Amino acid sequence: MSEGPLPASQVQVVLSDCSAEDAGRLFAVLCGQFSSDRCAEDEPHERAEHRPTVWSGTFDTATAPKSTAKPTARLSGPVSLEAQGTPGAVQRLRDVLDEAFTVQERTEEAGDQEVQVRLRVDSTPAPATGVV
Repeated sequence: MSEGPLPASQVQVVLSDCSAEDAGRLFAVLCGQFSSDRCAEDEPHERAEHRPTVWSGTFDTATAPKSTAKPTARLSGPVSLEAQGTPGAVQRLRDVLDEAFTVQERTEEAGDQEVQVRLRVDSTPAPATGVV
């Protein structure tokens, strides 16, 4: 994913197998918690019809998440996410994803100082209302 090692607090994120809207929603959750090279005006968009598109961003997990409110977003379907960084930085990013979405780990590859994880991210099921 990256050319060289990232600073210890940064995580490189690549999204695929999703719509531009879902990529935007997922990045909005992450940008709401961590500083990033993606700005609010940098909305994901499709480049070409019927061609695979990926979106990427780098997130700095050095500080605690910006908000104590539980991040939420609804996705129209599952998103493939790859994250690369130091184990601690990837875990901090994963913690935020776990708060907002249903996350399943597909694979993890560990190197000397970095890990790369492949995740399947989907909307958290709506809470039961108790009405039958």
